[in-house]
Amino acid sequence: MAQVLFLGGLGRSGTTLVERLLGELPGMCALGEIVHLWQRDIRDDERCGCGVRFSACEFWQQVGERAFGGWDNVDVDRVHALRESVERTRHIPRLATATAATAGVREYAAFYSRVYSAAAEVAGARVVIDSSKHSALAHVLRWGEDIDLRVVHVVRDPRGVAYSWTKTVVRPETDGADEMTRYSPGRSALLWNAHNAAFGLLARRGVPVRRIRYEEFLADPRAGLIRLADFAGVPLHPGDLDFLRPDHATLRAGHSAAGNPMRFTVGGLPLRHDDAWVHALPRSQRRLVGAVCGPMLRAYGYPITVASEAR
Repeated sequence: MAQVLFLGGLGRSGTTLVERLLGELPGMCALGEIVHLWQRDIRDDERCGCGVRFSACEFWQQVGERAFGGWDNVDVDRVHALRESVERTRHIPRLATATAATAGVREYAAFYSRVYSAAAEVAGARVVIDSSKHSALAHVLRWGEDIDLRVVHVVRDPRGVAYSWTKTVVRPETDGADEMTRYSPGRSALLWNAHNAAFGLLARRGVPVRRIRYEEFLADPRAGLIRLADFAGVPLHPGDLDFLRPDHATLRAGHSAAGNPMRFTVGGLPLRHDDAWVHALPRSQRRLVGAVCGPMLRAYGYPITVASEAR
């Protein structure tokens, strides 16, 4: 049975940073956003986190061989069809019921299970990390027969998330030919509510869920990693966190299948609080996001009004 630590939340909430740091711990292997593996890697042959094309990455070729007898044996059209039919945010209420374990749901989860198990074998890891983030996928995976699922729910102030979604970010894996998706602050606020609420529902269905606030994790990543390793059931020893320094982390190359451009970082990764949104996001947009997300802002311990607006 594959032991999976699933990082969930709305995109631009800091999941890639959390994944990169977790991936440095012994016994843990960071796989990136497996939800995009089928199209971006198997079909489009984009770059692995190690820098080479997916088809040239020895790690992923070994995974494909163990999981499917080679990636050529994966019916990507079937995976896409299953995703359309079962892995959508609108399906979450149904996925949360006791009757959700349909043949399609189990078949879709099995594709992921085979990847997780093979990756754990190839990496010699006790736990694999999937930073796919999608709440609907997490609800599907809880029905996987060969998946020991634990979820880290990463929450970030929605105004910071909204500002990040407005920025233009080039996707390095496409050699500059494509950019990451952008959302308006209003749309990102609605998505922030929906996805975070979905992870709350997942916890109420008995899945082990540990919620962390990105800002608190970044303020003390050492303590945060110790708590998450304990949640994942991975024992740490003196020296396992030596890659952390007060203002940066020293990272090795990884094999992230997809995700934020940070997945390509090797060497020093600055660890600093990103609060540019406080001044860069227009006040009207900050207030809009605050109004839309008000109830959940309070529930997660964020202020409704930022300090600059209180004066």
